[in-house]
Amino acid sequence: MTADVWLPIPPDEIEGLPEGPAYRHWDGEEAFPADPADCAFYVVPYMKPSTVGVRPLPGMRSVQVVQTLSAGIDHVEPGLGHLPAGVQLCNARGVHEASTAELTLALILASLRGIPDFVRAQDRGEWLGGFRPALADRTVLIVGYGSIGAAIEDRLVPFEVAPVVRVARSARTTERGPVHPLTELPRLLPQADVVILSTPLTEATRGLAGAEFLARMKDGALLVNVARGPVVDTKALLAELESGRLTAALDVTDPEPLPPGHPLWHAPGIVVSPHAGGPTSAFLPRAERLLVDQLTRFVNREPLRNVILTTGS
Repeated sequence: MTADVWLPIPPDEIEGLPEGPAYRHWDGEEAFPADPADCAFYVVPYMKPSTVGVRPLPGMRSVQVVQTLSAGIDHVEPGLGHLPAGVQLCNARGVHEASTAELTLALILASLRGIPDFVRAQDRGEWLGGFRPALADRTVLIVGYGSIGAAIEDRLVPFEVAPVVRVARSARTTERGPVHPLTELPRLLPQADVVILSTPLTEATRGLAGAEFLARMKDGALLVNVARGPVVDTKALLAELESGRLTAALDVTDPEPLPPGHPLWHAPGIVVSPHAGGPTSAFLPRAERLLVDQLTRFVNREPLRNVILTTGS
């Protein structure tokens, strides 16, 4: 088949791409690599502002597939109205689970064991002892039990946590136990010592961790957000942090990037990482495997993986 495929990774660096398409390299530069009207398969540049990724969409009159390299799709949703009907939007399930789960455990351990305090004390040349909570024996609630949530639980198990409680949009059963629906959160939140947010950003999850949600968390609990910043109500979280009732570890914030001088930077009991869950050495090989598989399916007219929605349906 003859079709343009836009890739944010140079095609000559991806081993195993199927023959047939004309591969164009575009990673968000001002100039397009070719006429967007000829693009049939568009891979959205990774870790670029939403305005960059959606910019070519109005001209992509022949596009059949839009593939993100992120687990979330909220950054491309503003441009979907420009696309013709029948375009498949696919996410990067399978690419970010390992890296995001690693960072989640790092944030939990750093917060509970006081690693930022140790680093600051090291800078001062001060031996800072004291008693810190362990992750062992803690009850952990995962809100958003998809592939990333499951990968987080895989890594929690060796730490001898108390029962992991799982929550997703709807109830189901897994090999590890039940997954509770979101409607049960009010009952489950007071039980948890650590609450992990790993949900996609949707209208249902925007502001999910608001004042009522946070008020139901037990005194001294830790909130960890590796989802999207707007899943948490920043003002409500700041109130809980400043009171000293809760602590937080955030890989994502609202606003993002967090501007200089924002009160979240210096709120008590907080650890902030700069949306570092996905971009690691694990990203590129997994992204390349996904693209080779998806494009092979596309060329052979086989069903694609990770289809989140089809426009016009």
